[in-house]
Amino acid sequence: MFKKIAIVIAVLIAGVLIFAATKPDTFSIQRAASIKAPPEKVFALINDFKRWDAWSPWEKKDPAMKRTFGAVTVGKGATYAWDGNKDVGQGSMEIVESVTPNKVALKLDFVKPFEAHNSVTFTLEPKGDATSVTWAMEGPTPYFAKIIHVFINMDSMVGKDFEAGLAGLKAIAEK
Repeated sequence: MFKKIAIVIAVLIAGVLIFAATKPDTFSIQRAASIKAPPEKVFALINDFKRWDAWSPWEKKDPAMKRTFGAVTVGKGATYAWDGNKDVGQGSMEIVESVTPNKVALKLDFVKPFEAHNSVTFTLEPKGDATSVTWAMEGPTPYFAKIIHVFINMDSMVGKDFEAGLAGLKAIAEK
């Protein structure tokens, strides 16, 4: 009986490992929102790391997290690092491209809860009296992450945070 159970467990584990190997080598998550504010106003909230505390969903998940700002906090070359609880982890961001008032691109590096190196882009497009804001993130998916993706839908998990962040950005920009 024990031998049969061990074989079933081994087959299940092998199945998960094989299925994980078929997952894509990269991931991409994207959300968008319409904000009734000019692009310049929205851009200023994204392009300045010191203003993220007003709208970023991760700031609310750990108000006590340790924040470290670089000498530059606005525009290309701006840096920001954090060390927080299990909900926000530890990592850093750098603005690698800043095109007023249309685009902010970031290099996002996580240390905890796991190492990851991703690219983030905010794209702003005027639409009448509003601005369409698209928040996108992409990066590599190492094999270990593929195993996790068998059980957890990354798009749903992180997408909810993007939606909350865009809602926060909208609330602040529309004031």
